[in-house]
Amino acid sequence: MSVAPGPNFLSAKPLAPFAADWRRSRGRLYPEPPSPTRGEFQRDRDRLVHSTAFRRLAHKTQVFIPLEGDHFRTRLTHTIEVAQISRALARGLALDEDLAEATALAHDLGHTCFGHAGEEVLNPCMAPFGGFDHNAHALRIVTKLERRYAGWDGLNLCYETLEGLVKHNGPLRRPYARHDNEGDIPFEIKEFNAVFPLHLELFASAEAQCAALADDIAYNAHDIDDGLRAGLFDLEDLREVPFLRDLLDEIAARHPGLERVRVIHELVRRVITRFVEDALTESARRLAALAPASIEDIRRADSAVAAFSPAMETAKAEIKAFLFVRMYRHSAILPVWKEARRIVKGLFEKFLSEPESMPEEWAQAARHRSEAERARVVSDYIAGMTDRYAQAQADKWLGKAGERR
Repeated sequence: MSVAPGPNFLSAKPLAPFAADWRRSRGRLYPEPPSPTRGEFQRDRDRLVHSTAFRRLAHKTQVFIPLEGDHFRTRLTHTIEVAQISRALARGLALDEDLAEATALAHDLGHTCFGHAGEEVLNPCMAPFGGFDHNAHALRIVTKLERRYAGWDGLNLCYETLEGLVKHNGPLRRPYARHDNEGDIPFEIKEFNAVFPLHLELFASAEAQCAALADDIAYNAHDIDDGLRAGLFDLEDLREVPFLRDLLDEIAARHPGLERVRVIHELVRRVITRFVEDALTESARRLAALAPASIEDIRRADSAVAAFSPAMETAKAEIKAFLFVRMYRHSAILPVWKEARRIVKGLFEKFLSEPESMPEEWAQAARHRSEAERARVVSDYIAGMTDRYAQAQADKWLGKAGERR
């Protein structure tokens, strides 16, 4: 399958009138003088790259514990791949590449140690105190927890970057949200929105929407790659998914007898290419139908302007269903998840009852606080841990799995 004839996504062209314009940014919570060398979205991108939370992604799980192999993805490598695809989509649609990249770089900052296993434990632990949501925690990181600047907490990012972080998957309130349950909006987002309104009822920029598509493209492609490399399933198993079967047939016809490792690379790059081409074509079609004159028309559209076609949405869903059974719930992965959950729950209970066990900076933040405030400090501390740091803390305070302390 190749992209249908249509717009030339490679042609050099000025930004579209509906693209985000850093010169017309809605600004920052704390006003700053402009940079003589960088646009506002470039500054945001650079601040994210230099943040402590971004560096920690190198040692946070995507699906596998990094120590199980040098070539499996981590949160950092996943984020870099998402950023690269985001830029490609933004370029093809004449959008601002820097904003698309900044949104991509920020989108996973709030993930805990041990990937989704960590969040699945930390959220119920925090349920009596407001819960835990990785997207809301990312906002908390870039607005509170990073302490790098003399004049404020957080990174003081632009409105456009923050709205992309919060709403890249769509509005959170009506009229354009798919759901209208105020209780589902994490308190961190509501709290910040009261100070610096992000207009939760509207869509984010087209650049942020591109970052959301790039996330889907990246993790589907690289989870196929990692699953094959780990031996959780084989190439023939992928034929259960019609979209992947067609790609494998295409590779076999074009390169008969190709060695397995090259087949895997060919498959992964074709998955990415097909999804990118489809996203560009479908998004261009939607934009042509909407004919937006400004970014405000994007925000107030009835639906997302960056999207996959219905056929590709079906392929995406089938890949996800395959990976859920064959990878995320594989018998080889479940013990790792079980241990990760033991560690996160155990550390939360330990530090909530004995906050002095945390490093002095965190213990001081928890002193003389209500239980809810102390729980949030503990949650911030654990969510920021890398996998190996969490393991070391568990060995210190909880002992090895099966041991008693």
